[in-house]
Amino acid sequence: MKKRLEMLEELEEVDQLIDKLRAVQSSLVSEMNAINQGVGVASEELQALEARLAELEAEKGDIETTHATELENIVRSETNMKEIKTNKEFQAVGREIAAARKQVADIEEQLLLKIGQIDELAAELEVKKNQLAELTENSAQHVTAKQTEIDKLHSDMVADVERREAVARELPASLVKRFTLLREQRRGKALAIARDGYCLGCNMHLPPQLYNSLYKKEELLTCPHCQRILILKLQQA
Repeated sequence: MKKRLEMLEELEEVDQLIDKLRAVQSSLVSEMNAINQGVGVASEELQALEARLAELEAEKGDIETTHATELENIVRSETNMKEIKTNKEFQAVGREIAAARKQVADIEEQLLLKIGQIDELAAELEVKKNQLAELTENSAQHVTAKQTEIDKLHSDMVADVERREAVARELPASLVKRFTLLREQRRGKALAIARDGYCLGCNMHLPPQLYNSLYKKEELLTCPHCQRILILKLQQA
């Protein structure tokens, strides 16, 4: 029975190592996902800026088309003035030309404003492109480093799992099943140290007869409070 208790201790030690490795691996995977998500967000922001720049360019094109049309109308009206015979018609066309020139001036202001917006956005876009390129490069390096860590953890885990299986094969299947169920029910700890009459798993006092029976190591005994398998560990002097 002493041998079984020692093997159960080793089994729990290996299981706790595997649990820690899995937790670290999960954390690294989360960090990798966060890095990739950061690159994705930056890429989406860049795409949004590119789409907005395309809209501004299209709006600028529409304004330029309107501007060209108005200038053509002014030229046509000025040409037609040469053929006007009456003073009344001449004044009417003159007013039309003056209104058209004012409209052209307004359009040119809109055009300058749009060009300013485009230049400002283009400059911001260039900065964002450089930042994304740098972020992508740095992220790739970080992801590669973390993937290397994950691969190393996986290798260690495989070795620990093989060690666990080797230990488990030396124990009765029913005991391994019981041990595994206790770990699941007791937050990863199927065993508890018994010392000075107490179960250190739940800090409850053990019945004296039960505690004394632990010295014999003739059978597996469990704590009546937390149901963990008890391992007697005397206080060292």
